[in-house]
Amino acid sequence: MRSIFLALALVSLTACGNFGFPGVYRIDVEQGNIVTQDMIDQLQPGMSQRQVRFILGTPLVEDSFNADRWDYPYLLRNGNDVIREASVSVYFDGDALTGVSGDYLPAWAVSTPAPANEPPQ
Repeated sequence: MRSIFLALALVSLTACGNFGFPGVYRIDVEQGNIVTQDMIDQLQPGMSQRQVRFILGTPLVEDSFNADRWDYPYLLRNGNDVIREASVSVYFDGDALTGVSGDYLPAWAVSTPAPANEPPQ
């Protein structure tokens, strides 16, 4: 009798996680850096890292093994549903901006070949 009760309780509790309760409000969760096309259009080749940080904000990911690349990922989700997802990477040679890749591109980066330190896609 006791084992049946425990098994029933266990099945009841695990069922809640899989289906959820109807009518439960789920908030929108934003993670990462919000980057817009207007912000990207302000970038110019040769800008310093300080100027890029002023326009785009502090990057979410600064790779300690590759200081010449900053990543700006963005994710908006409601529960498990992804509403919007975007990613932008900026590349430097020393302190000068040399390239941009990702979901938003300035006009000058569209016609320019990708920087050498960009991973293959």
